[in-house]
Amino acid sequence: MPVQIIFGQGRVEHVGRVIRRYGHTVFIVTGRNSARETGLLSRVAGLLEAEGLESIVFDQVEPNPSGSTVEAGVRLLQEHRCDVVLGLGGGSAMDAAKAIAFAAVNPGDICEYMDGRSGHGALPLVMITTTAGTGSEADSMAVLTHDATRDKKAIKSRFIYPRASIIDPELMTTLPPTTIAATGFDALCHCVEAFIARGSTPITDVLALRAIEFLTRSLPLVYQDPHNLEAWEEVALASTIGGMVIDQAGVTLPHGLEHPLSGIYDVPHGEGLAAVLLPAIEFTRAAVVEKWSVLAGAMGDDTNENDAVDRVLTSIKKLLCQIELTPSLQEMGVTEADLGPLADKVQETMYYAINNHPRVPNRDEIIAIYRQSL
Repeated sequence: MPVQIIFGQGRVEHVGRVIRRYGHTVFIVTGRNSARETGLLSRVAGLLEAEGLESIVFDQVEPNPSGSTVEAGVRLLQEHRCDVVLGLGGGSAMDAAKAIAFAAVNPGDICEYMDGRSGHGALPLVMITTTAGTGSEADSMAVLTHDATRDKKAIKSRFIYPRASIIDPELMTTLPPTTIAATGFDALCHCVEAFIARGSTPITDVLALRAIEFLTRSLPLVYQDPHNLEAWEEVALASTIGGMVIDQAGVTLPHGLEHPLSGIYDVPHGEGLAAVLLPAIEFTRAAVVEKWSVLAGAMGDDTNENDAVDRVLTSIKKLLCQIELTPSLQEMGVTEADLGPLADKVQETMYYAINNHPRVPNRDEIIAIYRQSL
């Protein structure tokens, strides 16, 4: 992973010294509200100015960012001739920053690169993550939603690894509980999926299990007390590890099922994952049998008193209750009539994820899993 990780409390203060290695006119990519409302945006701009750097702000990134948002960002970047991109925020801001840095030097429609077209470079990227969930600060992916089709797919390119990423747990203490829950559960899914994936390796397994331990222990703590910095250190580290392991091992069926949900229904990614993870694991019961007991142990259940998959399911249910994240697809607006088209979308756009799963579902099985999530 060719990313300099700058981790710890107060490390955001280093941003100016980090960025000046890569450019002089900084294009800050962030969301529409939170970074400005918390004062972080003005703080970062001041830190850049103190190092003699100019900054231009693009604060139009929406949840599940679209191709058109990226195009708007590129136009503003090119107008001001920015030479380095700073992603400031959660996964949406960081993914948009990556896509803007990539599209600034690669011609054509950005959505073509979601379909596998190769690029030849990107502007230098630095990330400051303000949530613990996507792991985008540590991977080579940018997830976007196609404006016309609502397909939610990833650009994967070695050119969009950040040069450096600042992970400062102090920046996460202002998050609302719903965001803590949804993003933290996304991080857990990254680690669980990387652990059971066909693409898993002994190295990704060790990292994923350690991150799962951190999240099981500390995600409920930060949900209850967002000012618990000791717990935030574990959650933030686990999130970054989650990005590292899916970058190598890949995501699997739960993400394959979820991307059409957040693409079409515009639901928070972590909430969609919470709706589909349990039935997806149940579907996988007979696969990777040797890993379920290890996973249960990482989640704190090493009793060996019950079936290993049941212990994993019980541990996940417990965590979901602790962070009050128990959505259903029906609550998101999904109906029985939608299940067939959703399954078609999974097979059309998320084939790489379902084919990386230890048990590959057919269309009817995908519909059945969705039905259990209603």
